[in-house]
Amino acid sequence: MSERKMITAALPYANGPVHIGHLAGVYVPADVYARFQRRLGKEVAFICGSDEHGIPITIRAKKEGVTPQDIVNKYHEIIKKSFADLGISLDEYSRTTSKKHYEVSQDFFTTLYQNNQFTEEVSEQYFDEQANEFLADRYIVGTCPNCGYENAYGDQCEKCGATLSPSELINPKSMLSGNVPVLKATKNWYLPLNEYEDFLNQWIIEGHKSDWKTNVYGQVKSWLNDGLKPRAMTRDLNWGVPVPLPDAEGKVLYVWFDAPIGYISFTQEWAEKNGKNWKDFWQSENSDLIHFIGKDNIVFHCIIFPSMMKAHGDYIMPKNVPAFEFLNLENDKISTSRNWAVWAHEYVEDFPGQQDVLRYVLLSSAPETKDNNFTWKDFQTKNNSELVGIFGNFINRVAVLIHKYYDGVVPAGNENAEELQEISKTAHEINTFLENFEFRNALSSLMNLARFGNQYLQTEEPWKTIKDQPEKAANALFVGAQLAVGLAQLCEPFMPFSSEKLMKMFAAEQWSWNEVEKKNVFLPTGHQINEASLLFSKIEDEVIDAQIQKLENTKQNNKKTNPNAKPMKEEISFDDFGKIDLRTATIIEAEKVEKADKLLKLTVDTGVDVRTVVSGIAESFAPEEIIGKQVMILLNLAPRKIRGIESQGMLLLTTQPDGKLSFVTPDNEVENGVEIG
Repeated sequence: MSERKMITAALPYANGPVHIGHLAGVYVPADVYARFQRRLGKEVAFICGSDEHGIPITIRAKKEGVTPQDIVNKYHEIIKKSFADLGISLDEYSRTTSKKHYEVSQDFFTTLYQNNQFTEEVSEQYFDEQANEFLADRYIVGTCPNCGYENAYGDQCEKCGATLSPSELINPKSMLSGNVPVLKATKNWYLPLNEYEDFLNQWIIEGHKSDWKTNVYGQVKSWLNDGLKPRAMTRDLNWGVPVPLPDAEGKVLYVWFDAPIGYISFTQEWAEKNGKNWKDFWQSENSDLIHFIGKDNIVFHCIIFPSMMKAHGDYIMPKNVPAFEFLNLENDKISTSRNWAVWAHEYVEDFPGQQDVLRYVLLSSAPETKDNNFTWKDFQTKNNSELVGIFGNFINRVAVLIHKYYDGVVPAGNENAEELQEISKTAHEINTFLENFEFRNALSSLMNLARFGNQYLQTEEPWKTIKDQPEKAANALFVGAQLAVGLAQLCEPFMPFSSEKLMKMFAAEQWSWNEVEKKNVFLPTGHQINEASLLFSKIEDEVIDAQIQKLENTKQNNKKTNPNAKPMKEEISFDDFGKIDLRTATIIEAEKVEKADKLLKLTVDTGVDVRTVVSGIAESFAPEEIIGKQVMILLNLAPRKIRGIESQGMLLLTTQPDGKLSFVTPDNEVENGVEIG
C-alpha cells in the first residue's frame, strides 16, 4: 500500500453555492477519507477548487447582466467559505481561472499536440448570425425528439433525461438571440478515445472487477461495450482557457479537458507553497490517486481524463473512483434551478456550531450504492436520538460523574479490563470500512461504541456502587473515561469539531490511528479532566418547522409561471377599474431633465391633447430612440410637479429580468386616444 494519497474532490461549478447533495455525494466522504489517511500517517494531498469555465457560468452571467468573471469571483468565495465552515480539510482550494492553471492546462494540451495525439476535424456546428458566435450545446434549445418537451437543451432534455446532440433537436433556436441558428464549418482538435479502448478494458474491466464500486464499473463497461468515439477537446467560445495554437483564435479548451487538469495545477500550487514535489503525487507508483465524484461524472474521470493522462504518458492511473449516487430532499430531486435545496452557507447561518450534526446525518444517509433521501424530520431524529441521546449522553455522564465523585481526576481502574478492547476493535472495524469506502458502516461502528459505553455504565451503575463498592465505581468510571476518549479519537474524521471539544474536555492528546488500534488506556489514573460541557443540543420542533416552511415556500414559488413576479395587489371592484382612463399615445419630443440622471421630460400626443409627462426612464432609454414611439398612458392621473415640471399622466412600463425597462405597447400601430379596457 502506497504511503502517499492523492485525493481529489470533484470541482464544484462556480455558478452557484454548494448544497447538501454535493456535500453528501462528494465532499464530506472525501474529507472523512483524507482525515483518516492522515491519521494513518500517510502523506496526503487533498485537492479541490472551483470549476470556473463552461457554459453554466456564461448562462448565469448573461442572466444576471454581468461578466463571467464577476460570477465566478462571487461563488468561488461562497463555496470556499462553506467548505472551511463545515470542516472540509482541503490542503488546497484553488480555481481554474488562476494563472497557474492556464499554464498547466495549456502545457498539457501542447504536449499531446506535439506528440500527435489529436486529430484535426472540420465539422458543421450551429452558429448564431446575429450574435456572431458559435453556439455551445447549452445555448441551443428546441423540442426533444424523445418526449416532445419544447425547451430541451442541445445536450440534454431535463424533462425525460435523454442525452442529446444539437442536431437531434426539432426546431432549434439560439438562446442568445432567439433566432434559428445556421450550420457553419469550424475546425477543432479531437482526442480519439476509440484508440484507448484496449487500455481501458485492461485497466478497469479486467484490473478492477473486484475492488471498484458496481455502479462505477457497470457504467464504464457499458460505455466501452457501446464503443468510444473521438471527442472534441476544444470549443468555439470566448470564455475558457485559450487553445495554445497560432490558428486557434476564438477557441478554448473543452471544459472537461481543462477541469480535471485543475487537480494537477492545484497540486502544483500547493506543492510550491509547502516545499513538496508535485510529481511524487501524480507521477509516482508510490502514490494512490483517488477521485471522489458524483455518478454523473464517472465517464469523465474513468474514461476521458485517464485517456488524456495515458496520451500524455507521465501520469499514474486512479487507484479508485468511489462515485456516489444522488441525494434527494424531502422525496424530491434536488434542483438548483428550482431552489429545491439545503444550501451549505445557509445551514451554517441557521445552525451555528452544529456543523457536525449535518456531517453526521449526511454520512448516515450517504448515497453510496443507490439514491437516498434527506428529510428535516430525520435530521432532527438523528440529532436528538443518536447524537444527543446516545453519543452526547454517554460523554456527559462520564465527565459529570468523574467531577462529582473524584473532583475531575480519573480514578484507578483495571487497565486490562475486557471492555477496553472495544476501542481497538472499533478502530479496526472503522479502518476496514473506510479503506473500502463504506462510510455508513464506519459511522455505525463508531455509534455502536457509544452505545456500548451507555450500556456499560447502565450495567455498572457507579452512582449506586460509589456508596458501598467504591472500587467498582472507580473502575467503571476509569473504563468510561477510556471509552469516552476512544470515541474522541475515532470520531475525528467524521465529526472533527466534536472531537476537538472532547479532546479539550478530557485534556487529551490525539494519537495516530494505528496507536488507537493498539492502545487500551488513553488517560492514566490521576489525570485531571476539564469541566464537562454539552457536546450536542436538542433541536426543537419549531426550528425544524421553520426549515420545512422554507421549502414549502419554495414549492409554492415554483408553481408561479414567473417566480420573480410580485404578489397581487389588493383586490379592486369593477367600478374602481372603470375610473381608470388608459389611452394610446405617441411620444413626439423627449429630453433629459437637468440634474436628474433618471428623468426624461416627454411631450406626448394623447389624441385628446398634447401634454407633458415626466418619467424615470433615462437609464433605459436615450431621448432620441423613443421619439415616435407609441405607448400607453394613464390619462386621468392627477398632475404633480416633479423637479419643477408639471407631469400630466403616467406611461405604462414593465421591468425586464436584467433590470431594464420596456414600454407596454399595442401589437399594431393604432390612432392616438383609443381607449384601453
